[in-house]
Amino acid sequence: MKKVVFLLFICSGLSFSQSNSKLKTIHVYVALCDNINQGIVPVPKTLGNGQNPKNNLYWGAMYGVKSYFKRSKDWTLISTKVNPDSFILERLLFKHKTSNVYLLADAYDGKYIKSTTVDFLEATAGRKDVVILNGTQKLKFGGDSNLLAYIGHDGLMEFDVEGDFAPLNENKRDAIILACVSKDYFKPYLQQTKANPLVWSTGLMSPEAYSLKWAIDGWILNENDKEIRERASQAYHHYQKCGIKGARNLLVTGY
Repeated sequence: MKKVVFLLFICSGLSFSQSNSKLKTIHVYVALCDNINQGIVPVPKTLGNGQNPKNNLYWGAMYGVKSYFKRSKDWTLISTKVNPDSFILERLLFKHKTSNVYLLADAYDGKYIKSTTVDFLEATAGRKDVVILNGTQKLKFGGDSNLLAYIGHDGLMEFDVEGDFAPLNENKRDAIILACVSKDYFKPYLQQTKANPLVWSTGLMSPEAYSLKWAIDGWILNENDKEIRERASQAYHHYQKCGIKGARNLLVTGY
């Protein structure tokens, strides 16, 4: 039975319903890995150049957001834009293949990790709205997103941030924060923004894209928070070989 359940997680992309027609948006904020400008244990130079998204650990490398979602059978890359903002080096727009869900991923220059963090947190408060044109269609991201995610180093270990963290409205916004010990460091801010912590971490982790993608699979299927968190844990165990118990202790949901 356990093997069957695990295979269902792996093959989850096959079970999406075409009838899920309500438009939803996801905005992913990626702070590029940066050996020089972030307080991290250095990684190989090509992976840790925060000014070059092409090979960056969290973007262009095998399990980076760009590479992992481009390879996915569940998503189609619609557009790529270089330098859409002074802090953002590359912006990607994806469309889910079997549901009306769009995902915007922004690769922030690694030396601007503080700005990445503030932009993400203000968006979880319903602020920092971003409008993307897809033909004649206007897609709303930033604070108008249904789901927001942060990927990268937990800069809050080294600095505090200030911003407009009071919620702009009562819309439900889910948040995924894949960064080391993110529950401890992001909790005071999410308590201000009133976002729902769908998945975050209790310890040191590798914030690669597989945990994000598997969690999103469940979110698109309207699974509950515990089921979505389980998907993220299964992904982390699958790729890191850390043991499912350890993955479940690492990736948690709620306050």
